[in-house]
Amino acid sequence: ITPGNFIFRTREFEQMEMQFFIKPGTQTQWFPYWKQVRMNWHRQYVRHGDRLSFKPHGPKELAHYADMAEDITYPFPFSDKPEEIEGIHSRTDFDLKQHQTFSGKNLSYFDETDRSRYLPYVVETAVGAGRCLLMILADAYEEEQLEKDTRNVFKFHPALAPVKAAILPLVKKEGMPEKAQEIARDWCQAFKVDYDESAAIGRRYRRQDEIGTPFCVTVDGDTLKDGTVTVRDRDTMKQDRLSVKEAFALISERIRHRPLPEIKAQA
Repeated sequence: ITPGNFIFRTREFEQMEMQFFIKPGTQTQWFPYWKQVRMNWHRQYVRHGDRLSFKPHGPKELAHYADMAEDITYPFPFSDKPEEIEGIHSRTDFDLKQHQTFSGKNLSYFDETDRSRYLPYVVETAVGAGRCLLMILADAYEEEQLEKDTRNVFKFHPALAPVKAAILPLVKKEGMPEKAQEIARDWCQAFKVDYDESAAIGRRYRRQDEIGTPFCVTVDGDTLKDGTVTVRDRDTMKQDRLSVKEAFALISERIRHRPLPEIKAQA
């Protein structure tokens, strides 16, 4: 159901939510904690993290059950204002109180640490998968003016790129396709690769740029002699000569997800 604005207005089919249960009165510690955790999660996957910002809900915007709420927003090219990606809400005890009222079950929690019993409060985060995808696409896309032409490129975070590396024989002869196919067969067990031998090497680079492939690995005559390949970086277009083993290690390191820095709740 898309009433407008492409996938941004898709009706909740891909909504993701988390409810974090806390002791009443500690929401002033946990609300800013989850705000920063979620902002850091989004910023690690976009190139322009400074475009993401918080939008606090004013007193007239707050839901009747919330005592604090902020949205993480991003300035999409189709909108004249930043649009919501994710909401973080301090929902007090509304959720469990409603469940308790209508189920007739006691949902209070006994806290062993201080021997107290209470109905937990909730800090909730709610994020749209489709909106995240749209943000990543909008943030990664660039049209770069080069000396002789324009390069269309998706500069995806390597961990999110659909294809991690393209294996390209320089020409379709002298054993280069066979060697490139051998590398592709080995590497595809670790990450997604594409093999392409059609058209000139420059045109193949452009094709990979357009789908966001972070690395192109070219097999040429020297590969057959000394086992080295040319590794081209998508973003800088810089090319380095490495052994096949070194190239595999470099790409494996660059595409892996890295843990976020630890954040502690405020005292």
